[in-house]
Amino acid sequence: MLIPLLLLILAIIFLYFGAELSLGASEKIGKALKLSPFVIGMVIIGFGTSLPELFVGHIAASKGELGIALGSLVGSNIANMTLVLGLCALFTKLPLNGNSMFKHLVIHLILSLTLGYVLSGTRINIITTIPLLAIVFIYMSTIISDIKKGGHDEEKDEDFSPLKSVVFLIAGFGMLYGGGELLVYSGTKIAFEMGVSDYIVSSILIAFGTSFPELVTALLAAAKKKHTELIVGNIVGSNVFNCAFILGSLGIYDLALDGSFIYEVSVLVAGSILLCSLSVVKMAMNRIFGIIFLGLYVFIVGYWVSLY
Repeated sequence: MLIPLLLLILAIIFLYFGAELSLGASEKIGKALKLSPFVIGMVIIGFGTSLPELFVGHIAASKGELGIALGSLVGSNIANMTLVLGLCALFTKLPLNGNSMFKHLVIHLILSLTLGYVLSGTRINIITTIPLLAIVFIYMSTIISDIKKGGHDEEKDEDFSPLKSVVFLIAGFGMLYGGGELLVYSGTKIAFEMGVSDYIVSSILIAFGTSFPELVTALLAAAKKKHTELIVGNIVGSNVFNCAFILGSLGIYDLALDGSFIYEVSVLVAGSILLCSLSVVKMAMNRIFGIIFLGLYVFIVGYWVSLY
């Protein structure tokens, strides 16, 4: 038990410094390209923090362990939206106004509904995952459209070094991936020694482990109260990569789908509707809504634990 605990601490250290490096480098690169913080969060950080889910999902699916793959991906999306946003809202208000923000929140809602449709079937294959892959196309088209609408005015950073920023970005992503792997490995070892089931490990522990990069990155931005729209962009981007791109790409393995995901999908849809509603009325996500989102996370974790 001692070695897994030490690895767990090392994983958290890797994730912290990885988040610091990727967050700082992404902001510098984004500003140099005149991208808005929201776009930076969705594209650069969103994809980078989804790397643990990408590897965990395909490694599990290639071994025929679709339950672990789905548990980590769906569980990660739920943790991203309810736990990460909920905790960040306790520290600072998260702005949800703006046409660009609303469009991407709507895409997140469509993703949640589409995920429910795909998971209601009997198999995960190339045909059944087409709707998820279509969302990736829509999402990227929206991103390209936002970029073409014009630059985001920022003061020029005299200290900006392209090579240094790219090296820091890659190093940050490497530490995020390594930290995520260590967290999953050590956490799984601890869970098995405590007698926790595979399903709980995948949907709670592994999902939390792969969501930890998003959590650390978002909390750092929230604590600094700087570019807080980047937090929501990170979550939206990460969730689209998780369940549209990564889960959609698992169709190449053609595996049988077993079990009901009605509660998981309900939480994702409910959270998405609430975010869209706040965006429509131009209201920021504050502590009250943060508590509501954390309540949703406690509810779904309680449901998972009750199954076993």
